[in-house]
Amino acid sequence: MELKSSESRVLMGIILALSVILWFLKKKKLKEKKNEVPRGSSGWPFIGETLEFISCGYTSRPVSFMDKRKSLYGNVFKTHILGKAIIVSTDPDVNRAVLQNHGNVFIPCYPKSICELLGKSSILQMNGNVHKRVHALIGVFLKSPQLKDRITRDIEKTVQLSLSSWMDKSRLVYLQDETKKITFEILVRVLLSIGPGEEMDLLKGEFEEFIKGLICLPIKLPGTRLYKSLQSKEKLLKMVRRIVEERKMDMEKTEEKDLPNDVIDVLLRDAGESAGTHCIPLDFISGNIIEMMIPGEETVPTAMTIAVKLLTDNPTALARLVEENMELRRRKDHGCEKYAWMDYMTLTFTQNVINETLRLANIINAVWRKALKDVKIKDYFIPEGWCVLASFSSVHMDGINYENPYEFDPWRWDKTGAAVTSNIFTPFGGGQRLCPGLELSRLEIAIFLHHLVTTYRWVAEKDEIVYFPTVRMKRRLPITVAPLQQ
Repeated sequence: MELKSSESRVLMGIILALSVILWFLKKKKLKEKKNEVPRGSSGWPFIGETLEFISCGYTSRPVSFMDKRKSLYGNVFKTHILGKAIIVSTDPDVNRAVLQNHGNVFIPCYPKSICELLGKSSILQMNGNVHKRVHALIGVFLKSPQLKDRITRDIEKTVQLSLSSWMDKSRLVYLQDETKKITFEILVRVLLSIGPGEEMDLLKGEFEEFIKGLICLPIKLPGTRLYKSLQSKEKLLKMVRRIVEERKMDMEKTEEKDLPNDVIDVLLRDAGESAGTHCIPLDFISGNIIEMMIPGEETVPTAMTIAVKLLTDNPTALARLVEENMELRRRKDHGCEKYAWMDYMTLTFTQNVINETLRLANIINAVWRKALKDVKIKDYFIPEGWCVLASFSSVHMDGINYENPYEFDPWRWDKTGAAVTSNIFTPFGGGQRLCPGLELSRLEIAIFLHHLVTTYRWVAEKDEIVYFPTVRMKRRLPITVAPLQQ
């Protein structure tokens, strides 16, 4: 018995020794991994380098935060901002690798306020087969020629009605407000088939409150910005859920199989045709319909407004745009033909202006991803669990990629082309998460610019672009308009 007890103590000692050795080895491995992380600085305790990041965001060159660290540490570096230790990539090849991954290496990783507001079933945060399915369904619908034919007429009608009302506003127009009205109305029609009226006004009012909380302190106490935004989201969900349920009941009664009218139709039909575990819940549809409204309130109207600002400051570019669009108008008037969506998409200089606006404005300036496992891209090591910020704005404003990057030069696209999948031009993201509405967005901006420059001349008051927390005009771009003399 004594021997056995001795053997037991020896065995326990061996096990303890092995445990200690394994612990040290693991710690050493983690330390080695940490040492392999790209160089950089974590800044101050808790706040990291957030204050400098935000202060740069309020300047005319927000990428100066990235540029300073690029010069010190290289194109990929580590930092600590917005409550997260992250690796920032300003390298177009690394960004492409992050964007092209199929969800087995990188998954979405966003600030807490965005995660709280959008929820776990958000298409922005979703990963895997469900995301692929929903993204593909919406993409096919938004790219369909049938929708483009129909939506071209709807966009034209909405834009023309809006422009005709400007002369009733004492001739001073706040362009940023007007473009938001136009794009929200069009997008709600595409998503929900709702036209102007009380229902749309209620939706818009609650939606504006909802998106105010996307970038805010993640505190949910009563009275805080996040709390108010979450309350507005609940009201939005009730409104949209009612519309979805009514549409579902109508579809079950009629069993029509015509082409879908809107995104609700697309998702409900897939839910009806899918079996069991693959069925899309109605709450999921309602939540993601709300999320898809965000481009109508932010991205597209901001691009429209900034395009007008940049053209105002560049008379030569504006004159060329007017010339191209007047030629299209004369052609259509002479032949008594209706405009087709391809007419707008083949306006070369107009599309150049859109490209250059998107490059300079950087409305979507980056994407956030989290590494599911250790990964090496080029010579950069990204450990499991680390977040990566793929910076689009740094690539768009890099003199290596674009000559005189801070100049508005639509003619540069005649030389470089405008490939949507280009490593150095990613205003709509890339990979499997490439924005499904990118063609619709381009069409909408082109139609707006066409009718604006062929209907009005304008003078803009002094204004400047603000880049934080979102891209916008500081004074909403006030312009004085007058009809063109025919």
